[in-house]
Amino acid sequence: MPEMKIPGPDHPITVTANPKRLQVSYNGHVIADTRTALTLQESTYPAVQYFDRADVEMSVLRRTEKTSYCPYKGEAHYFTLDMDGVFADDAVWTYETPYPAMEIIKERVAFYPNKVEIYEVEGDVPADPAAIRDTILHTDDGAGSSQKEHW
Repeated sequence: MPEMKIPGPDHPITVTANPKRLQVSYNGHVIADTRTALTLQESTYPAVQYFDRADVEMSVLRRTEKTSYCPYKGEAHYFTLDMDGVFADDAVWTYETPYPAMEIIKERVAFYPNKVEIYEVEGDVPADPAAIRDTILHTDDGAGSSQKEHW
């Protein structure tokens, strides 16, 4: 593996808690709902939201063989989204063993914004993971009916 680099003035990386409630939708379904997202700002790249896996419906993610390497964060692994037979290949990534400087994003997942919708919502997120799953299962599918039958 290539040499590990440390973020610094020539390539700054900041990670901050996002105080907003965020949701992620794919194929008309809410697949993530959180108030604990971390915003990673790397150099001049667009900011990326990292979600705790407990706030993501991981059952719609399928691990792929794809990996990539960042000299500042380490090796990324990818997931394909599969919802009702509609696939978004390698739409989600994670750093399971990031370099020490990026340990804060370990095991979190990020979504490509061109493959899902990531947006802010008003209101509190349920505190318990079962309630989060219940919220996801009962979110309106846009046609005025529950998503529950899809799950």
